[in-house]
Amino acid sequence: MSNDNALFEDDFDMEFEDDLDTALANVFEEAAPPALEDVNLDAPMKDLEEPTFEPAVYIESEEGGARAIPAIAAQVFCETTKTAQLIGAVAEDRRMSQATVEVHEGGLEAGIAYMRSNPTPNLLILESSAPNATMIAQIDELASHCDEGVQVMVIGATNDIGLYRQLMTRGVSEYLVPPVTPLQIVRSISNLFADPDAPFVGRSISIVGAKGGVGSSTIAHNLAWALSENARVNTALIDLDLSFGTTALDFNLDNQQTVADALLAPERVDDAVITRLLSKATERLSLFTAPASVSQVMEIPSEAYTTVINGVRRVMPYVVLDLPHAWNSWTYETLLGSDEVILVCQPDLASLRNGKNIVDQLTAERPNDNPPRLIMNMMGVPKRPEIPVKDFAAAMGIEPDTVLPFDPQLFGNASNNGQMISETDPAAESSIAIDNLAGLLTGREIVPEQKSFLKKIMGK
Repeated sequence: MSNDNALFEDDFDMEFEDDLDTALANVFEEAAPPALEDVNLDAPMKDLEEPTFEPAVYIESEEGGARAIPAIAAQVFCETTKTAQLIGAVAEDRRMSQATVEVHEGGLEAGIAYMRSNPTPNLLILESSAPNATMIAQIDELASHCDEGVQVMVIGATNDIGLYRQLMTRGVSEYLVPPVTPLQIVRSISNLFADPDAPFVGRSISIVGAKGGVGSSTIAHNLAWALSENARVNTALIDLDLSFGTTALDFNLDNQQTVADALLAPERVDDAVITRLLSKATERLSLFTAPASVSQVMEIPSEAYTTVINGVRRVMPYVVLDLPHAWNSWTYETLLGSDEVILVCQPDLASLRNGKNIVDQLTAERPNDNPPRLIMNMMGVPKRPEIPVKDFAAAMGIEPDTVLPFDPQLFGNASNNGQMISETDPAAESSIAIDNLAGLLTGREIVPEQKSFLKKIMGK
């Protein structure tokens, strides 16, 4: 042991001429969105009740992104069934995929008995409801059977600052008081085993379309711009559509170095290489453009994508991933490993079916993360039958964070000028909606930058 939505569905009140109820029934049954419960992490200074465990509780993200936990061995000793269930959810978390977790009954006393005759693991998690003096004595006995370097996490029943200090003095790494969530424990473990040379990683935001042509790349580019210029956080945009990516076109950038250069030689990717390959679009926004060429078919392993994305996360607080509409091992693993997933849909049955499948799969595989965020794009196309937002959300099981109107003039002008929509018309409904999304992701108030008179007359 060692020491709010910007636009609403009412704005697009259109009739759907076909038999919508029949069409929806053939695809999905009505599904109510999951209820979210507030989690009070500030327990009073008194004895607490037996811990409760809710497997689908989501809490707000901390600064920075989630780190993968290395291949550690963890031994867990629980007193209650609920804590054992909690640890079971922790063991199944995506960030714990390399770790080995074994759960035992008996709490701290069983942990002492185990350590008398077994090698020391990397991590010990011990539950104890014993009085303070008894717990301290048991921790002292445990220490006599442990090797140096083991990380010890105690789940206690009393929120007592004096007890906490005594445990820390004796080399306990973390002391948690119920109620706790799986994600809280995962983050604590991640902090214990963080690389001291690279303790911070940026938040990764993957944007994917439910089908081709829904505008996911356009939204990815504009969101990256809003994060950097309006939320004022350093952001990198990575275009992972190697053959048909449009980042260079949308930002009017001619760059000879692309993300393919890093993907084809991931073993050479370090912080210096990443910084050199990233192209500056603005002071705060850096781009990893795609080669956008069909002259070469590149077979790149999933590990290369993970290496490059993690490399960018080491040097940028926010990383927006523009994913192609494809479903293969690397896109799936990228979505699973993202801090946030944004799903872009149009109000039609293909988007509903595909989007529902994606949401269900990711929610099942990421039970301790926020569910994918939903963006409804191009609402209100003239003479096009549309599924109303309310019905679409009910079938998907999630409410949209953002609803964007069909505005071909705004998006067309921005594209032709090599600008983002916030540059073209910051007061447009779509610009405000994407700015609000950037504020939701960062927790920052969005104040769009006002152009100077000189910039206005020069068209910049």
